[in-house]
Amino acid sequence: MGGGGRFPESVYTQPGSGARFDWGLAGAAELSKVCAALVVVDVLSFTTSVEVAVARGMRVHPFPWGAQAGTYAARVGGVAAVGRRAVTPEHPWSLSPAALRTAPVVPDLVLPSPNGSAISAAASATGVPVVAACLRNAAAVGRWLISQGYGSVEAPVGVVAAGERWPDETIRPGVEDQLGAAAVLDVLATVPGGLSVEAALALATLASVPDLPAAVRGCVSGRELTARGFGDDVEIAVQVGVSDVVPVLRNGAFTAA
Repeated sequence: MGGGGRFPESVYTQPGSGARFDWGLAGAAELSKVCAALVVVDVLSFTTSVEVAVARGMRVHPFPWGAQAGTYAARVGGVAAVGRRAVTPEHPWSLSPAALRTAPVVPDLVLPSPNGSAISAAASATGVPVVAACLRNAAAVGRWLISQGYGSVEAPVGVVAAGERWPDETIRPGVEDQLGAAAVLDVLATVPGGLSVEAALALATLASVPDLPAAVRGCVSGRELTARGFGDDVEIAVQVGVSDVVPVLRNGAFTAA
């Protein structure tokens, strides 16, 4: 899909703007109806893990969290990542960016997660180009989108903060994803179509955070990962602007643009 002029725009798609912002699977579904490209932001940890793996030369296949990941990996000739606590010396691939930094490089990695991965897989099914952004590569993603001509009213960009889940499966907006999305929108602020109100308000959060890494470390998601013993993942995720890798989802897998 894609291209704002093909279908009448619902008010929920934030029409008339070149860069738009929303939350979660439902927000992505709405924006993918009309946007020419979609950016998924899941800082802790899916899109950070995608950046780390793609930078090392792996193709990363998004897949909704579940027991079928291994079966899907066998079908695509890849390796399925496991939960952080399920890693072994023989199977070191997981959603942990720290683990993926040191695990052997495999050509194809299936990386399941309930938020960023599920959103990416669903958005890809609509035919819209999907880009994985995190704090490490947000500026590079923004520059690449502009270079490709995205950001007009006719070819708008949708930036989606993945968020987390409460126990009842409702979305829990995450500070880390709002800030990651804001870092992308900071570069897109000059696009010809301008920012939607939602995108402008998301961007405004950057100005209220004097220390971005400290904010991510101190937010609920950052504290949760650290308390579980995965502080190294947080430290990799808070490295702002260190990567020029732009992972784009093509033919079912993220590869470098």
